Amino acid sequence: MTDLPIERRDIVGFDGLPIAVHMVGQGRDLVLIHGYFSNAWTNWIRYGHAARLVEAGFRLILPDLRGHGDSAKPHDAAAYPADALTDDNLELIEQLGLTDYDLGGYSLGARTTVRMLARGATPRRVILSGMGLRGLTQTLDNGGYYTNVLTNLGSFARGTSEWMTEAFLKTTKGDPVALLHILKTFVDTPADVIAGFAQPTAVICGADDDSNGSAHELADILRDGRYYEVPGNHMNAVTRKELAQAMVDFLTA
Repeated sequence: MTDLPIERRDIVGFDGLPIAVHMVGQGRDLVLIHGYFSNAWTNWIRYGHAARLVEAGFRLILPDLRGHGDSAKPHDAAAYPADALTDDNLELIEQLGLTDYDLGGYSLGARTTVRMLARGATPRRVILSGMGLRGLTQTLDNGGYYTNVLTNLGSFARGTSEWMTEAFLKTTKGDPVALLHILKTFVDTPADVIAGFAQPTAVICGADDDSNGSAHELADILRDGRYYEVPGNHMNAVTRKELAQAMVDFLTA
């Protein structure tokens, strides 16, 4: 379902750049952050997740990360300092005046969520999807892979992982220059910091997704971690209706 009445609003990023935010639904505020190469529409709206969450009684707040979607995509490396995505999303919380809300994300969105928690964000509940412990403590573990894809577009054999990643980039109309700079914003979060998070946290991951390390390990280290398995791998678990259902089950329990 993609015909939801979505409101578009821009906030001001930490350095003044416009950051697009898409809002839909009524009820409890839920901020969801999309993954790398993606955008709010592809990650949350296209495959019906937003519709299911709206039906369950949530107002969704769906930012496009800088360098992605409808947000600013400058090519100047200075626009991508360490923790830039975290700074933008902490601004989102402040500028929208959110005080009682839930927070989560998929892949890079989960990593950004963890950085927000490490920097003082205080949601009621947390969702970390498409993420394992290694992807949080060693954030550039896959950096070489993405650098290779972004700097050698058009050279990969059909059907390879790199070819499929490039195909996804095309569907989201991603900007390769901006996305290369995004890699420089990644900041590791130590395991002991993650272990100290007090919020109930759902770790939702595809059964065949180990691209960011072990989701089980992440759930186990969290003070109140709960593991939910959905079908698929890192690229296609986000298309499955089970993802939204796991989120609803956790948030409404």
